[in-house]
This record gives sequence, structure tokens and C-alpha cells, in this order.
Amino acid sequence: MTPHQLLATGQAATDRLQAVLQPFALLALRLPVAWVFWASARIKVEGWNIFAPSPSAFFLFEHEYGLPFPVLSAHLATLAEHILPVLLVLGLATRLGALGLLTMTMVIQLFVYPDAWVSHHMFWATILFAVLVLGPGRFSLDHLILRRLQG
Repeated sequence: MTPHQLLATGQAATDRLQAVLQPFALLALRLPVAWVFWASARIKVEGWNIFAPSPSAFFLFEHEYGLPFPVLSAHLATLAEHILPVLLVLGLATRLGALGLLTMTMVIQLFVYPDAWVSHHMFWATILFAVLVLGPGRFSLDHLILRRLQG
């Protein structure tokens, strides 16, 4: 086998492996960051009414986070942290969910915990940026809907 044939064979094997593993990799990217935001959302409510942040959530937004309009911010963040991770897990409107969580990550980084880039936010931002660019992959409702629409 010539070096050129050997390289072509190696590239073909790599392409096949990528085709098999890529959907798993894209799902693996979506799940951990969804869990981080979901866990954060769950501490902001009592029970399952995602439209009613708990008193402790309002306290956090006003005193710990120091964001303007703490009541509005608490409501919006609580809703977003409940809805957007579900979109990521399901792979439904995945890029929109990733963009929303990436935006939240940057707000948290810039205005809430500016010293947490290396310990947390750069990882979230990198994952969410990858999902935004690469999409959800085959293991997603987006993929199923697109296949159905294409016939």
C-alpha cells in the first residue's frame, strides 16, 4: 500500500468514526450545561410554579447579584433557566436555547460573578458556542422535525 493509499484509508476510517460518534458528542455537549442551568433554576422556586420565584430568589437578585430591576430579572432568569435547558436536552430550537444560555452566561460573567471565568463561565460559554455553531446533531427533535419537513 502506498503512503497516499494509506492516508486515504486512514481518512476514510476517521470519517466513518466521526459519523458514528458525532451525534453522541453533540448530545454530550448539551446535557451538562443544561444540568447546570436547570439546577440553578430549581433553587429559585418552591415547587413547580416557574412563574413565581421564591422570596430567596428575589433576595439573591437584589442583594447578591446586584442586578437592576431585581424583580423583573428574577422572573426572567427563573423562566429562562427552566425553559432553555429543556430545549437543549430535547434538542428543540437548540440553537436558540444555546444562544439564550450563552447570553445569560455572559451577563453572569460581566455583572454578577466577574471572577468566575476560569472556574465556570469559560466552560459554559465554550460548550454553548459549540452547540450554537454545530447544532444539536441527530439525537434531537430539531433533526427529526427537519427530516420530516424534507420528506
